[in-house]
Amino acid sequence: MRHFGIIGYPLLHSFSAKYFNEKFATEKIDAEYSLYPTEVESLKLKFESLLDSLDGMNVTMPYKQAVIPYLDRLDETAESVGAVNVVHQRVGYNTDCIGFMESLKPLLREYDCKALILGTGGASKAACYGLKKLGVTPTLVSRTPKEGMLSYEELNEEIMVGHTVIVNCTPLGMLPDVNSCPPIPYEMITPRHLLFDCVYNPEETLFLQKGKAQGATIQNGIGMLLGQAKAAWEIWNREQHKTCI
Repeated sequence: MRHFGIIGYPLLHSFSAKYFNEKFATEKIDAEYSLYPTEVESLKLKFESLLDSLDGMNVTMPYKQAVIPYLDRLDETAESVGAVNVVHQRVGYNTDCIGFMESLKPLLREYDCKALILGTGGASKAACYGLKKLGVTPTLVSRTPKEGMLSYEELNEEIMVGHTVIVNCTPLGMLPDVNSCPPIPYEMITPRHLLFDCVYNPEETLFLQKGKAQGATIQNGIGMLLGQAKAAWEIWNREQHKTCI
């Protein structure tokens, strides 16, 4: 039996185990996928243990950057993104950007030239990379902005009108904290806006509900999840395919 899993904290929101274990059952694959909720104090020890025991691993919040020092190397995309969500044979990959681009691209309109990315963690790095690939200029928004970023307090009408794509890369609104949302001026959102939430559980976060109420197009992170999972499975099976050939 092959063993896979996901490391992060918390993992109550994660659909990965359900997705992969259903895939294994449907396709009669002798494998199992488990959750490994890990607090930051034990991250190094737990992650290195999983590197030796799992055939493939996913990494989720808040460790997509923190695990990098424990890997032998990163592939070109993960290196460019600066975050890892897939691990195979001690190599880090980023498939979040693939899932993000596949999910967002069909929704983009001709006038979608600029985007606001809410948050500065691993998911935001994948979104930033993906937006640039799609020809959309991203601007990061943070509670503690660095040079080249905006604070939430700076989001005035001019900025909101000029940035028609807004991507939530924070965990705000994610189960169980469903009554929270990023502090943006929702009253300035219009039907010209597209709101994308990397969160997929719940299906419609408060961020998306507020955008929908203003007439905006909304999309949750389920397509991103499925796209990155498919790409992860392909990475985990590369060596087996080579052997079969």
